Amino acid sequence: MPHKIQHIAVIRLSAMGDVAMTVPVILALVDQHPEVKITVVSRPFFKPLFSNIPNVHFFSVHTHHQHKGLFGLFRLYRDLKKLKVDYIADLHNVLRSKVIRTLFALSGKKIAFTDKGRTEKAALTRLKDKVFQPVKPMIERHIATFESLGFPIEMKQPYFLAKEIIPLRVQQILGEKNQKWLGIAPFAHYESKTYPIDLMKKVIDALAQNSSLKIILLGGGKEEAEVLENLAKHYQNCYNFAGIMSFEHELQLISNLDAMLSMDSGNAHLSALFGVPTITLWGATHPYTGFAPYNQPFDNCLVSDREQFPWLPTSIYGNKKVEGYEEAMRTISFETVVEKVNAALYK
Repeated sequence: MPHKIQHIAVIRLSAMGDVAMTVPVILALVDQHPEVKITVVSRPFFKPLFSNIPNVHFFSVHTHHQHKGLFGLFRLYRDLKKLKVDYIADLHNVLRSKVIRTLFALSGKKIAFTDKGRTEKAALTRLKDKVFQPVKPMIERHIATFESLGFPIEMKQPYFLAKEIIPLRVQQILGEKNQKWLGIAPFAHYESKTYPIDLMKKVIDALAQNSSLKIILLGGGKEEAEVLENLAKHYQNCYNFAGIMSFEHELQLISNLDAMLSMDSGNAHLSALFGVPTITLWGATHPYTGFAPYNQPFDNCLVSDREQFPWLPTSIYGNKKVEGYEEAMRTISFETVVEKVNAALYK
């Protein structure tokens, strides 16, 4: 007799890297529990991340329109209730998601939420009496959330998204893939975790000497696109892809990379979802915070020098500035970055 389908609404509204880190857990969940149907509740931009996962549906939340404010949250609750949800897995655990899960709890549904480990993270990033030790990774925290709902998950093997077909637009620019492709995403949301552009130019200078390598610059926003376009025009084998494709096509491109060089930012998490070797550069933040890219060796995380800057990490997200720590990322030499990238490309 077939099992009754169990319908779980999974809430994670933002941001890019945080949403991406839910993907391996959901891949494992639907693989190990075929009786489960998942509805991912998130912003419409993130839908392509989940489009090719079996038994996973997507519900778009519009926090600036019909789901805005308290009345909008009640509307969101009613919309989700129509889907006949059995469980709520709140992987965001912020005010909006707390309201939704509370409403479902009052209606008799079983709920669970991710413990973000705020106390441990505060101890790791405070300047005095710092506790410098790794906190539990976010993926493990999400696994615990599903286990509390009655759906244990094993991650003994990695779970990746499948490589996708190269978009026509990419083929028109790069040609056939008969060379190594390296993605470089040199920006982050905060300056404190962005590698200095003069050093990044030296990285590209060195890597571009390899004529059998194609370097693909990734970023978002008009200002970033202009900087990347200015960088790319100096090299025959460097291409700026910022702002020219949809997110869906960008994912298809990233899935075909041979390696990615990124800050502690969303692009690092995207490439890791496809099992692409991913090198990350860390400034005010640190992989000990639990946000290292999925299934990547710790050696691929190049961190700023804590002997020169002993208060590192000073922030979880990079939004806190500490006077005198503005140049911390300069302690990551461009030669070290180049060496690590080449090792990933040609291992």
